[in-house]
Amino acid sequence: MMQIELRNVTLGYEGMAVASGLDLTVNEGDYLAIIGQNGSGKTTLMKTILGLAEPLKGEIIFGEGFNRKDIGYLPQISPIQKDFPASVKEIVRSGFLNSMGKRPFYTAEMKEKADENMELLGLDELKDVCYRDLSGGQQQRVLLARALCATSKMLLVDEPVAGLDPEAQYEMYGILHHLNHNKGVTIIMISHDLTAVDKYANHVLTMGREITYK
Repeated sequence: MMQIELRNVTLGYEGMAVASGLDLTVNEGDYLAIIGQNGSGKTTLMKTILGLAEPLKGEIIFGEGFNRKDIGYLPQISPIQKDFPASVKEIVRSGFLNSMGKRPFYTAEMKEKADENMELLGLDELKDVCYRDLSGGQQQRVLLARALCATSKMLLVDEPVAGLDPEAQYEMYGILHHLNHNKGVTIIMISHDLTAVDKYANHVLTMGREITYK
């Protein structure tokens, strides 16, 4: 089932195009890798899918029963995020904030779902630990659990293993593969790791002077 379709999309900001003629379809259960040199439009594409930027041309179509609220986002981790003074549990639960409306408290169902995601990602014994006291790999798993509280349909992940040691990289790729292969979560991943792209992705979008999608 189609979730997102881009038709002749031109990406850019402040009226300046960074990529044009972009056509692709993302179906439920796909694992799409986006590769290309810095400045080729990879992050701009993610921002456009998320609604944080408007396409300069063309259109983005969402499939039946699917919209932007069904997309979870795992950004590159910043130095400020690494030092965030909140517990693992608080950060994971914050994934529900966009869906809460004016409700001031998390529901029992939300808390249960957050607990399930922490258990899925091996964080259940760390839920009361301060986020800034975790390793880089653990912090990424926390942010991924938060994204899964926002949705179980699609995840956009931007360089998910950047700055992680080899063991943590292996672990993160394994988690994403499990979510895609066993849980049916669609993955769209920006990556410079061509070995991982070749191993896990079933579609690859190459950004640059020539845009290819296969």
